[in-house]
Amino acid sequence: MKRLIWDAGKVFIIFIACTFLFYFGLRVMHTEYEQFHRYDEPEGPAVKVFNTEDSIVDRLHLFFRLGE
Repeated sequence: MKRLIWDAGKVFIIFIACTFLFYFGLRVMHTEYEQFHRYDEPEGPAVKVFNTEDSIVDRLHLFFRLGE
């Protein structure tokens, strides 16, 4: 009986330690990516991907072709 309680205590302590490690790891990742600005102007030889000069017919054709 004493051995069973000792083994259960070890598993419980390992579980709690892993839970704390996971939680604080997520907090570190959150603070790292919270300061990351995704919508900054691109640097270097960036190319504009979206073309706004398409006609409405071309846009409808693309809409129906992609099935959205």
